[in-house]
Amino acid sequence: MSIEKTFVKEGIKVAEVEEFLRKKFEKAGYSHTEIQRTPLGTRIIVHVHKPGLVIGRSGRRVNEITEDIRKKFGFENPLLDVREVSTPLLIANIVASRIVTSIEKGINYKKAVNYYMDKVIEAGAVGISVEVAGKIGGVERSRGQKFKKGFVAHSGEIAERLVDYGYTQANIQAGVIGIKVRIMQSLPKEVAVEKKLHPS
Repeated sequence: MSIEKTFVKEGIKVAEVEEFLRKKFEKAGYSHTEIQRTPLGTRIIVHVHKPGLVIGRSGRRVNEITEDIRKKFGFENPLLDVREVSTPLLIANIVASRIVTSIEKGINYKKAVNYYMDKVIEAGAVGISVEVAGKIGGVERSRGQKFKKGFVAHSGEIAERLVDYGYTQANIQAGVIGIKVRIMQSLPKEVAVEKKLHPS
């Protein structure tokens, strides 16, 4: 197998593992997963807001999911490492999940989005953007709506480095509603220095 095909295959596997763990740990405030190859096996680091929901009593749930990963994805000697996210409102996946929970409880999507956008800015983010798509606002046809507060880079190196991205879906009676969240957690160092030198 060529190097290119190997990289593509590995990339697909990483994405599948990420999706598998996101669904498993959504209620624990799932953030993201890192996969590290070591001489002893594969270390899978899962970042969540509530580690206790992942670990389970006496570590039983971690052991079960580690075994599921070994069988499903073929990792040799996988090790699941669970780490706590200290600032959940700066993590896009967690904020997206909280918006979805609110919508599924019957709260108006605009109210839910605006509430969490305010909370994210209060938590110290530079900006947040939210896209809602589906049968929203009681309409029969699917449509989308965008919300934004503060500054969020949407492309380029700054976006890749400083913007956290999350996506999930709400299941309501009218159908499925998709929620995309982008959170710019901090300003680039060069911008921060310029602001300090030339305060407005």
